[in-house]
Amino acid sequence: MNIFCKNINRYVSFKGGETLANIFDRLKDQIDINPICARVNNKTEDLNYPVFGPKQVEFLPKESGSGQRVYTRSLCMILYKAVCDVLPGVRLRIEHSVARGHYCRLEGKKTISDDIVNQIRNRMREIVDENINFTRKEQLTEDVIKIFERQGLTDKVQLLKTTRELYTVYYELGDICDSYYGNLATSTGQINVFDLIPYKDGLLLLGFDPKNPSQPAQPIVQEKMFKAFTEYTDFNHTIGIKNVGELNDINDSLKTAQLINVAEALHEKKIGRISDEITRQYQEGGARIVLIAGPSSSGKTTFTKRLAIQLMTNLLEPKLISLDDYFINRVDTPLDENGEYDFESLYALDLDLFNKDLNALLDGKEIEQPTYNFELGCRQYKGNKIRLDENSILLIEGIHGLNPELTSQIEARMKFSIYVSALTTLSIDDHNWVPTTDNRLLRRIIRDAKYRGVSAESTIKRWPSVRRGEEKWIFPYQENADAMFNSSLLFELGVIKEYGEEVLKHVPRDVPEYGEAYRLRRFLSYFSPISDQVIPHTSLLREFLGGSSFHY
Repeated sequence: MNIFCKNINRYVSFKGGETLANIFDRLKDQIDINPICARVNNKTEDLNYPVFGPKQVEFLPKESGSGQRVYTRSLCMILYKAVCDVLPGVRLRIEHSVARGHYCRLEGKKTISDDIVNQIRNRMREIVDENINFTRKEQLTEDVIKIFERQGLTDKVQLLKTTRELYTVYYELGDICDSYYGNLATSTGQINVFDLIPYKDGLLLLGFDPKNPSQPAQPIVQEKMFKAFTEYTDFNHTIGIKNVGELNDINDSLKTAQLINVAEALHEKKIGRISDEITRQYQEGGARIVLIAGPSSSGKTTFTKRLAIQLMTNLLEPKLISLDDYFINRVDTPLDENGEYDFESLYALDLDLFNKDLNALLDGKEIEQPTYNFELGCRQYKGNKIRLDENSILLIEGIHGLNPELTSQIEARMKFSIYVSALTTLSIDDHNWVPTTDNRLLRRIIRDAKYRGVSAESTIKRWPSVRRGEEKWIFPYQENADAMFNSSLLFELGVIKEYGEEVLKHVPRDVPEYGEAYRLRRFLSYFSPISDQVIPHTSLLREFLGGSSFHY
């Protein structure tokens, strides 16, 4: 029998039942990577995957998207094993990503000294040096529940009882078992670059630096981001929903309407507070321009519309300027590394004209707004004029809003900047968090299919380029924000579930994007469906699902 190996672009013979690791061992002199997983028929598998028939196989390094996820999950299990060994009875919670790492709490430990962190880190290094196998197993779910009950993993027990799968995959590492949202590495020896440091009242787990894979990632300052996460994590604890199992239980007990109302009320309260702060600064002679930025599918548009309503209740008159209308002529647009037009670059905008118009408006002058003709690739003037009246305030939405260079000619006190993103604080269970990026990608897939006629395959294909633009033009400026708004809703993935599954199932098996579509469908399978019937027409989620009372 043969497999087709994409790394060397030819067929390779094998014996039925051989693992991918064994096959790679025969090819390692021809493939210049050290794989951590492989893509088999466009679906990610671990290297212990046995091959019994013809397949298309591509071996993937840890630096690949799938490889990074495998590496991080494996590192988390090593951390869990180390905590069990060093601090028996202490509960590890891996909550969310922040500061280039993953924030972890040790429940049952009031204080976390440097000595404790050093003990856990040293035990992790011993586990790596021992090169212990991650052993993948699959058993009846009722038997896996008993295993997790013996280990005190009540969060996983609750999840498994609500997902109602007949069989469950889990992993053994020495004397412990755990389950993860996806594959793990072959053995701990592959996870040899990491760090663990004290962070706030917990720990920060750091994997390898994607730009320098032989070194651990270096933490960055994200105080405002951490505060935004913490506020919503505390909210989750207050209402008793920290993970998907608890969310599914509430869904089953028909309490979702109350949950939706509370979550939406929290959004409205946060928007109202931001509006009140803008109004206060406005009354003191500042905050004439509000800049609203955030990554793709963060809900900036609906947030802006709801903020405008709140500002009107404070007797201000919001006026909107679109950054898109200040694009330079297409032929002058900078190019990316692939020689394509880089429309996400700050320098795709006419910064001088933009600042000139803003200053003119602040001086009380009337300007004629440009309109960008995307079909022709140039700006046009159609007589659209604007002037700021006595109580007018400018709202400007765009990805570059937090970049100081965008409004470099505007006095700082005249600006108020807001960062909007879906900072998911719900966990699948104690050791598996819900990635913010996955939440946004699902929103975009649904919106693109519903309103733009773009398939899930096309959206997934473009997503890495979108992410690169965010890493370059948005994320470095997050901490510049005067306010942060978390646009995630605790219940939304239950609502998104059926929408997302319907769109994702149409991604063909013979395209590279199938693997990502399969992963997202597997992720959505954890959630019990929630009807969107009781979601308000002003909800931010309506921007993606439809049925909004706002015009887009």
